[in-house]
Amino acid sequence: MPDRETTSQAPAPQVSARAAALPREALGIASGYAFSGPALHLGALLWGGRCLPDARIRVPLAMLNRHGLVAGATGSGKTTTLQLIAEQLSAQGVPVFLADIKGDLSGIGAPGRADARVEGRARDVDQGWTGTGFPAEYYALGGIGRGIPIRATVTGFGPVLLARVLRLNRTQEQSLALIFHYADANGLELVDLKDLRAVVTFLTSDEGRQELKTVGGLSVATAGVILRSLTAFEAQGASGFFGEPEFDTAELLRRGEDGRGIVSVLELNAVQDRPRLFSTFLMWLLADLFHDLPEVGDVDKPRLVFFLDEAHLLFDDASEVFLESITRTVRLIRSKGVGVFFVTQTPKDVPADVLAQLGNRVQHALRAFTPDDRKALNATVRTFPRAPYDLGEVLTNLGTGEAVVTVLNEKGVPTPVAVTRLRAPESLMGPVGQEALERAVADSPLCGRYARAVDRESAYERPAGGGRGAKGPDEMRDAARRETPGEPAREQPSAVEQVVGSGVFTSPARPVGTQIGREITRSLFGTARRPGRRRR
Repeated sequence: MPDRETTSQAPAPQVSARAAALPREALGIASGYAFSGPALHLGALLWGGRCLPDARIRVPLAMLNRHGLVAGATGSGKTTTLQLIAEQLSAQGVPVFLADIKGDLSGIGAPGRADARVEGRARDVDQGWTGTGFPAEYYALGGIGRGIPIRATVTGFGPVLLARVLRLNRTQEQSLALIFHYADANGLELVDLKDLRAVVTFLTSDEGRQELKTVGGLSVATAGVILRSLTAFEAQGASGFFGEPEFDTAELLRRGEDGRGIVSVLELNAVQDRPRLFSTFLMWLLADLFHDLPEVGDVDKPRLVFFLDEAHLLFDDASEVFLESITRTVRLIRSKGVGVFFVTQTPKDVPADVLAQLGNRVQHALRAFTPDDRKALNATVRTFPRAPYDLGEVLTNLGTGEAVVTVLNEKGVPTPVAVTRLRAPESLMGPVGQEALERAVADSPLCGRYARAVDRESAYERPAGGGRGAKGPDEMRDAARRETPGEPAREQPSAVEQVVGSGVFTSPARPVGTQIGREITRSLFGTARRPGRRRR
């Protein structure tokens, strides 16, 4: 990256000769987007009912770690805008993460098809359009869907995020944190939900109540509520989202052999009916990156740009701790080279403290059919810098693929507000075919690493109390020492041995083979990385 002296001596960017002939007001706006360094091309300025292809609306590549917002009513073109930005980031060597709520974004891996609409848009904005596919990896949450499974261990997911998906209140959330603290202090790595249930079951048992006294502020009644919530959560089929192998978020930072950034597409349409779960898992991915990435400060281009679709789901009924953690993560992760874009309908869906961190804005059309719609429209207009438009009027009359744009220039100053006709994506707009997607997943080098769930034999699967397949204590200890795939066999105490030698815990507990005394450090969201795990 150029040093400050070099940057300060660089010539000021100039608009093109053709752009200099624009009307005075349009020229003033276009000049605000005439950057000298690498930039993404969003589209062309709309002025006086005409599209002005010489007035290019762009965003500096180096400013994309300053976060952003893509907003607009349903059907206004937000998904296409995500695809357009993701393509250009990939072409510039920046990896991208996309949450694909409706299954529309898988086409980014295949060349687009020219039609009258695409050709007309390209002609309007003077775009040399060529159908192009981009390197993509396809994921599915917990293996529910067609992609490579993304799972988390319970230990890694942490108490703050888990409390949210369990719908615990503030007191119960604090109590769950104490339970995690107990497990951490005793070297109990909680791999899946059965492990956590086993710890809570033990702590609420007659034998475990003595241990409960060491966990300050945790009552038997509250632990019982957590246990019931956990059991109900498992009954809803949530077990598949937690377990091994845990997804390594460093996979999201990869580039292809040609140097282009890999676009990671997480298919979520199969879990649309569980918005609290998938939105919280998205935050786990981001928190895990924050936990592990080193500080890099301001960089020439981001290490990753992360798009959080349906962002309002993150904030619905969120606890104060959860909101504070989101705000701090967004504020601090910029210095680790990660840009975060929130995608939702209106800026009012995002808390003010978070919205203040979002320097790049692409606002699609809003509707004003009801008094509430009008209130949301007025609130949106107030979030923009002063503009030579009646933004309230403009925002209700934008067409599909048009947006109001303001970004941060190369000095970090907001650009003039620009009504913009956006470029057309060059990849396929819509889902890729089933056969092509399955082939891409099967051919991925990550498929063998994550596709098959690992459920090590434990006391849970073979109860100690007799019956068919039952095991005694010696055999259970042997099970705890089983070799983990890819790791040498280790002589380590089982979970049964670790939790005060409890006879109660031998029935439901899983011997996860974690050493007592390993310190578990937790990030802002209480997430944790398994000790000793190698990071790229």
